[in-house]
Amino acid sequence: MTIIDIPEGWPADESAALAVQEELRGRLVLAEEGPEAGTGHVTGVDVAYDDERDLVAAAAVVLDGRSLEVVARATAVGRVSFPYVPGLLAFREVPTVLAALGRLDADPGLLVCDGYGLAHPRRFGLASHLGVLTGLPSIGVAKNPFTFSYEQPGAERGEFSALVADGETVGRALRTRTGVKPVFVSVGHRVSLDRACAHTLHLTPRFRLPETTRHADSLCRRALQEALSTSTE
Repeated sequence: MTIIDIPEGWPADESAALAVQEELRGRLVLAEEGPEAGTGHVTGVDVAYDDERDLVAAAAVVLDGRSLEVVARATAVGRVSFPYVPGLLAFREVPTVLAALGRLDADPGLLVCDGYGLAHPRRFGLASHLGVLTGLPSIGVAKNPFTFSYEQPGAERGEFSALVADGETVGRALRTRTGVKPVFVSVGHRVSLDRACAHTLHLTPRFRLPETTRHADSLCRRALQEALSTSTE
């Protein structure tokens, strides 16, 4: 088992990470519409942690944007690269996620992160961070609310309400299944909010969460268990 080392020069404390986050935020592209839903490739990324061993496993799963069939998949296991600080979680996992993306043998297309983009205290969550570093269009589709307020959207699939932080719309609470609690969609990089929601609806034909997230979540958990099994042999 190869463990990804923490990159040389990686921020070691909160002040250093905040400075990097601020610099990267200046590279965000928010004026592009992004790819149409149901076209190209879409790639789910997710991570699983083992805090006792200080390990994080990342998975990247590429789906065909039209059929939602799996095209490619890859994993990586690395050291947790930053302490737990709300608003700076990307710094804990980005090196390992980038390693997984680098092992794919297909174009990732659009990145779909289990987390946030602009719906973040400093408008730069994991989806934005990965989008800027890779140059790929990216969106965040989160399971739970974070640092914003919202009204419950209508009960039907496709209905939504605004996520509001400091008077600014930073995303949408989107109902992907009728009568089921919404997901929380935000722009990451190089995609409009309308397109981000269109992709989310296309990726949820049967379940509340996107197929990208479901595949990546399952794969990163398996990768972590395999890594732990190997380390104890």
